[in-house]
Amino acid sequence: MPVRYPRPLRPGDRVGVSAPSSGVGTELRERLNVAVRHVEAHGYEVVLGRCMDGSGHVSASAADRAGELMSMLTDPAIRAVVPPWGGETAIDLIPLLDWNRLREAEPTWLVGFSDISTLITPLTLLTGTATLHGNNLMDTPYRVPEGLLSWLDIVAAPPGHRFTQTPPGRHRAAGFDDFAVFAEAREYKLDARGTWVRLDDGGAVEAEGRLIGGCIETLCNLAGSPCLDITAFARDTSPEGLLVYVEAAEHDAFTICRHLHGMRLAGFFDRANAVLVGRTSAPDSSSLSQHEAVLDALGSLDVPIIADVECGHVPPYMPIVNGARGRVVHSSSRSELTQTLD
Repeated sequence: MPVRYPRPLRPGDRVGVSAPSSGVGTELRERLNVAVRHVEAHGYEVVLGRCMDGSGHVSASAADRAGELMSMLTDPAIRAVVPPWGGETAIDLIPLLDWNRLREAEPTWLVGFSDISTLITPLTLLTGTATLHGNNLMDTPYRVPEGLLSWLDIVAAPPGHRFTQTPPGRHRAAGFDDFAVFAEAREYKLDARGTWVRLDDGGAVEAEGRLIGGCIETLCNLAGSPCLDITAFARDTSPEGLLVYVEAAEHDAFTICRHLHGMRLAGFFDRANAVLVGRTSAPDSSSLSQHEAVLDALGSLDVPIIADVECGHVPPYMPIVNGARGRVVHSSSRSELTQTLD
């Protein structure tokens, strides 16, 4: 099964906005408007869905959310779908999506991270469609630091395009901007320094493979199910192996350790040539740090493990294309991730 890439977006194309998990409260609607205008300024028409209610933990019933997402992903006039952000229970859409229909439809970019990993990673694994683990809509107006790209850059790239991202060396120490107060926020407060670090014993790293991964707290619930059959994906698309990336959103180190052990037992890391771990602000536990949790679960894989990559819940964000060919390089003088859309 070859990886299917959506065609690049062109000016005038439509971008669908729907909330398959959490919606947007009334106090945050102005930030939503700012983000929509930002996408429109790139020449796209934004189609705002009906499933956007932010009064509860989900934007609508599971049936309505699944129906709207299916409608947007199979509408040939909509070339990309991006949610406002993640949430908590997008997993309730999994049995309601028509995966066969999505497999047969012309591919459309689905963008997002956090709870949206629950959808984008299975979409790639079950249908062969490349998806984009990147900043959500509400984060899109922020200026992208040097070395990184926006999801808007990637969805407009032609087939076969190759791009390299490098760590900016700065990140946000803690917290997020309050969009109810700072609806126009466009500059990240990058007040801490740090770059990638190799957790396992070893020197410089050069590894290649197709990229696949996402949020630990959401993907762990799919591990071992047909929705997360990494082994079959590697066999069909990348017999040379994978670059697997994971990131912790908020769970303490003991819980992350258990999640990763479970994902490993389910085969999630079996074909990994290297593991990339997102920078996290999730808490350490009493006798176990987040880095130690990763090593406890994955250290015996005997592959390089590179942590503090900008693919987590700590701004800024490094978009990663699920299904793209990847090459990671990390040494004392150079760190980069190159992705090729082929």
